[in-house]
Order: sequence, then structure tokens, then C-alpha cells
Amino acid sequence: MTVAAFRRRRESWALIAATPLVLAALLASLALGGEILGPDRVVGGLLGGEDAFVVQTLRLPRAAAGIAVGAALALAGAIAQTVMRNPLASPDIVGVTGGASVGAVAVITFAGSAGGVSGSAAMIGVPLAAVAGGAAATLLVSLIARTTERVVLVGVGVTAMCQSAVTWLLVQGDVNDAGRAATWLTGSLNGRNWADVVPVLAVLALCLLALTALVRPLSMIALGDDVAEALGVRVNRVRWISLALTAVLAGVATAAAGPVAFVGLCAPAIAQRLTGAGRPPLLLSVAVGAILVGAGDLVGRNLFAWFGAGPVQLPVGIVTGAVGAVYLIFLIRRRARS
Repeated sequence: MTVAAFRRRRESWALIAATPLVLAALLASLALGGEILGPDRVVGGLLGGEDAFVVQTLRLPRAAAGIAVGAALALAGAIAQTVMRNPLASPDIVGVTGGASVGAVAVITFAGSAGGVSGSAAMIGVPLAAVAGGAAATLLVSLIARTTERVVLVGVGVTAMCQSAVTWLLVQGDVNDAGRAATWLTGSLNGRNWADVVPVLAVLALCLLALTALVRPLSMIALGDDVAEALGVRVNRVRWISLALTAVLAGVATAAAGPVAFVGLCAPAIAQRLTGAGRPPLLLSVAVGAILVGAGDLVGRNLFAWFGAGPVQLPVGIVTGAVGAVYLIFLIRRRARS
């Protein structure tokens, strides 16, 4: 058996093992909360029983949002790390999430009180503004960096600019809208409904479909631009399309849940380590991202209750940020040693 065939088989087995973990995270989110529901009550609630309101209305949309957002951010990170050939490349670090945050916060803070979108903001909406902001940040980073070696450094600078813009928007906005925006910026799944979930699932499905035509070119680019061009790949074209998909995925996911930190960095790296591949495997990255956010929201929602500290909840962005920060330090130290 060749090395490539062994890695493909290893990736297949890892994906098979990860799929029930995604389902387990989903079911655990339906069962655990202020009131713990047994398997029979969860199934009954899904089928329209007496717990239908708790299961179908309160918990299922939030759990589905976590799975969808984690999958979208992980896929965006896997694409970015592949086309840039850098394990530090992710929507958080290269400026995509920052640009999406600027667009979304601009709409939230200037959209009127009580969460309504009014005036000219009604023509844009938070999701479209987030996608536009992420795309603009991606374009800016690409134009300034020009080469993949400088993308991360330029992305850090653009992210800092976006954070400054977000701070200014919070200061300029109405106090109530600024408070809503500040809550959104923590990356929370609280109160999510199907209107938040469906756009993420739709974009995720369309991007996965588009990537079926890019699997081979991305594999070639992972070997280097010169090798890819020698094999007939239009490197610049593939890279621009890939970065556009990254911006759309990260923008829609950020609009749905806020900037959930470090999922796009950690999930592809974990998937790559599980398979030993030369680049992050896309489908396995999607599964790992879904598990990270689904499990992270479950922990954040129930952690204080498990320790008897009351009904306090942590936004999922804080949980993933804490885990991702530790991983980022580990990755930087490892690269410095090598």
C-alpha cells in the first residue's frame, strides 16, 4: 500500500469515527440544560411530545447553529491553510473574521433600537454586511501581502485595524445597540433560531459543492506554486476562488454567532494531525469544527451549573478562545524551535 493510499484510508476511518461524535454533541445539547432530559424525553420532544417546546424550539436550533457554525469556520480555515500553505492561516488571524465583525457591528449599531434593522441598514442586513466585510478584508490582505509568506503578518495588521474600527463603532452607536453589539462580539449561540441556522447550512452546502471541482487543484497547490503550475493548475485563479469561499463561509458563520474564536485555526490542524496528511482534509476538518463548537457551547452553557454555581453561562466564543489560545501558543513555540 502506498503512503497516499494509507493516508486516504486513515482519513476515511477518522471521518467515520468523527461522524457519531458530531451526533453525540448534538444529542447531548438537546439533553443537558437547566433541566436534564433522558433519551426517551429527547426522542419524545423531537416527535412532538410534551417536551417539544424545550427540545424543538429552545435547544435544537441552538445546537444546530453550533454544528453549522463550527463546520463553516473549520472549512474556511482548512481552505485558507491549504492555499496559503501556512498552519497559522485562519479566518481569525488573516483578517476575515475581523472584517466580518466590522460589517456586522456597523449594521447593528446604526440599525435602530430594540434589535430592529431600519432605514438603509434594512437593505443590507447583518449577514450580508458580515460577508461583505469579510470579503473586503480578504481582498485588502491579498493586495497588500501579494505573496503567501506575508499573508499572516499582513492579516494581523488588518485584524488590528478592524478591531479599532469596531471599537469606534461601539462608541458612536446608541448605548442599547452598542450593548447588543458587544454581546454579539463575544461569540454566543444564545437565542439562536432557524433563521440563523438556515443561511449557514445553505452556504456550507454550496461551498462544499463548489470545492468538489477544486479538490485536485488544492492538492497540487499544497505541493507549491511551481509544481502546481507545472501540472496545469491556474494557481492565481484557484487561490482567488478559494479565498472568496473562505470569506463567504467565515462571514456567514460570524453573522450567525459572532466571532467564535480560533475554530478555523484549531479544527483543520487537528484533522491534519489525525490523518498525517500534507494539508488539512476538508471533510474531516468540517466534522472536527462541528464537534469543537457543539461541545464548546455545551460546556459553556452548563459548566457553572455542573459546579453548583448557578445558571451563569459562558458564550461559546470564550470557551473556544481559551482552548485556541493555548493551541496557538503551542504552535508558535513549535515553529520557533523548528
